[in-house]
Amino acid sequence: MPISNSKTAKIISVTNQKGGVGKTTTTINLAAALSELEKKVLIIDLDPQGNASTGLGVEVEDRKLSTYEFLVEGIPLEKVAMETEVSGLNIIPATIDLSSADIDLISNEKRSHLLYEALRKKEENKQKYDYILIDCPPSLNILTVNAMVASHSVLIPLQSEFFALEGLSQLLLTVKEVRQTANENLRVEGIVLTMFDGRNNLSKQVEADARTNLRDLVFKTIIPRNVRVSEAPSYSMPVLTYDSSSKGSKAYMSLARELLANNS
Repeated sequence: MPISNSKTAKIISVTNQKGGVGKTTTTINLAAALSELEKKVLIIDLDPQGNASTGLGVEVEDRKLSTYEFLVEGIPLEKVAMETEVSGLNIIPATIDLSSADIDLISNEKRSHLLYEALRKKEENKQKYDYILIDCPPSLNILTVNAMVASHSVLIPLQSEFFALEGLSQLLLTVKEVRQTANENLRVEGIVLTMFDGRNNLSKQVEADARTNLRDLVFKTIIPRNVRVSEAPSYSMPVLTYDSSSKGSKAYMSLARELLANNS
C-alpha cells in the first residue's frame, strides 16, 4: 500500500521500543521547532500514557476526543485535532483508552492500516499540515505498526548510555518487515542521539559506535543532557517556549533545520 508523496504532509513516526530514551521529548520539541520555522505541524499522540499531550498542556479532562476515537471509531481528523499554546502546532491527544487497542482491534482485518486510512479519508488532510509527527508507545505493538504503515519515515531517538544500541536491531528489523509487507516506501529518517553528556566518555563512545555502524543514518545534531529540557514538561510546554536560549532549545532548532534540509 504505497503512500503518495504528492502534496501530502510528511508523516514521521518517532519510535523506539525502549522507554526513557527521549522519544516524547523529541516529538514535542522537534514539532515546536518546526512550528518556529513556520511549518504547520500535527502531533498524533499514540502512547496510552499521553505524555506528549500532557507536555503540551492538554489536560486529561479536556481530551473529549482522542487518538482512540480517531483510530478505532473513525472520527474525522478535524474533530479530534486540538490547538496548543504553540502557534502552528496541533495535537490529537491520547487517553488510557488506547491501552486496550490491541484487544479491541484483534478481530479487525485492517487493524494494521487504520491510522493509514484515518489520515487519508479526506483530501484536506493532505494539505493542512506540513509535518505530522507520531509519538509511538515504547513497544513494538499494533499501535507502533499502525504508525509505521501510515508514515513516510521513522525517526529513532537513541539514548547516549550503555546498551543504547541494544534493541535497535529489532526495531530496524520491524521497519524492514513493514516495508516488505505493508509500506514499501517506509524509510529511516534518521537516528538522533539524545541525553548526550560531552563530559562523559561513555556518551562519546556511544556516538562513535553509532556513527561507525549506522553512518549517514545518524543526524549530525546531538541533543545534550540539559536541565531545561527536563524541566519544561513540568510546566506543560516545549523547551523552546520555556527557555529559548537554552542548549536544549538550540539543539532542537538545529535538528529541525537538519530535518528540513534533508527533505528539501
